[in-house]
Amino acid sequence: MPVTRLSPLDASFLAVETPTAHMHVGWVAVLEPPIDRPIPSFAELRDHVAARLSRVPRCRQVLRAAPLGLGAPVWVDDERFDVTRHVVRAPSTRLADVVAWFMSKRLARDGPLWQICIANPLEDGRVGVLGKAHHCMVDGIAAVELATLIVDPEPDAPEPAPDGWVPRAPPGAPELVVRALGDLARRELDLASMPVRGARSPARILDGAGRAKRAAGAMLDAARPARGSSLNSPISPLRHLGLLARPTEDLVVIKRAFGVKLNDVVLAVCAGAVRELQRGRGERPIRLKSMVPVDVRGSGEAAELGNRISFMFVDLPCDEPDPVRRLRDVHAATRERKLSGEPEGARDVMRSLDFVPSPVQRVVSRLVASPRAFNLTVSNIPGPREPLYMRGCRLAEAYPVVPIADRHALSIGVTTVADGAFFGLYADPQSLPEVDDLGAGIGRATDELLQLSVGWPARTQTPPILA
Repeated sequence: MPVTRLSPLDASFLAVETPTAHMHVGWVAVLEPPIDRPIPSFAELRDHVAARLSRVPRCRQVLRAAPLGLGAPVWVDDERFDVTRHVVRAPSTRLADVVAWFMSKRLARDGPLWQICIANPLEDGRVGVLGKAHHCMVDGIAAVELATLIVDPEPDAPEPAPDGWVPRAPPGAPELVVRALGDLARRELDLASMPVRGARSPARILDGAGRAKRAAGAMLDAARPARGSSLNSPISPLRHLGLLARPTEDLVVIKRAFGVKLNDVVLAVCAGAVRELQRGRGERPIRLKSMVPVDVRGSGEAAELGNRISFMFVDLPCDEPDPVRRLRDVHAATRERKLSGEPEGARDVMRSLDFVPSPVQRVVSRLVASPRAFNLTVSNIPGPREPLYMRGCRLAEAYPVVPIADRHALSIGVTTVADGAFFGLYADPQSLPEVDDLGAGIGRATDELLQLSVGWPARTQTPPILA
């Protein structure tokens, strides 16, 4: 695999990591054991993962810093790769304890930036498989892709043939310097040639003007200060994952009844639950600014690792007591941002960081990750719809882990797998001990909209929201 350098967006997730803010993306999967054979052992499941590493070459690579700070780090083969460092046994049979133990630890930077933990069996007899990979290596979509590499569409998939992997010798310091200077020269040439390319093509000038307008709009929205919230107090390194499972059809019924997008439903029920949390804490419900990741992969990038995401910022209307008005408010906000091209503008802003010095990139990354920029993250991550298996064990549940930056107590992710929608509420349990209650609040907010969805046109003269 050729030597590749971190993009500015990938590198930003290294820059914002601290001892209390671990920048790993992950998942917590629960699998049903097979009924016609013994449950696979830990060693068998570890070997199962090891046999599939050839599908993701990045899993056997490590980051190496560029000499003299010339550019972002590069990926090179790990000459000391040992799968036993990356597939570990859980110390407990209780899922909540395994999550706390596994997710509360940062990934070590001296090896490949991923790890899988196997709890076999859990106290209910099922199998738990937890995974984490640094955000500089994957985004939420790529994390799902990474997870599906260890499962198969049938219970008895043949084991892949050994790939005979041998690590390539990493480039020496002189070669890394030459590569870094070459990348820098190419960036300077790209920057210098922009006016010439624009002069040769009026259409390019118009397109550039449109992109600049979208980028400016994205920057203004990002710079719009978030309101102060108890969710933005200092955090500890400890982590807890609140879990909520709902049939995907519940969300689809609401979506169809009110003519909105599925992501609008997710944001609206989260707003309802956070409103309930604010009131339970004796706080006046206020709007909170949420960062909503948006997948911007092209058709040929679906299986690529690294980050192919952008962002838009949406205010959660936690101050609105009426659930339908909350849903309408969210839909209007997301529709406006998509029509204005805010996700594409934010992507261009992040790409433009490639033309500024690394210290400036790090400063911008920390500003964007600060509580001044947003209060919490809400991420909707589509997963596989077909049944999946790991050595005969059927995937039953899969909860996403969306990282939290410093002074952010909460992130909410939802993944749709098969017929289920699985909410993962990732939180610092010291600053947000009510995280499990918050998950129950999302369930109540969903039920509230479901009840209003039944016979909706007959209940009101107001037409449904236009998609």
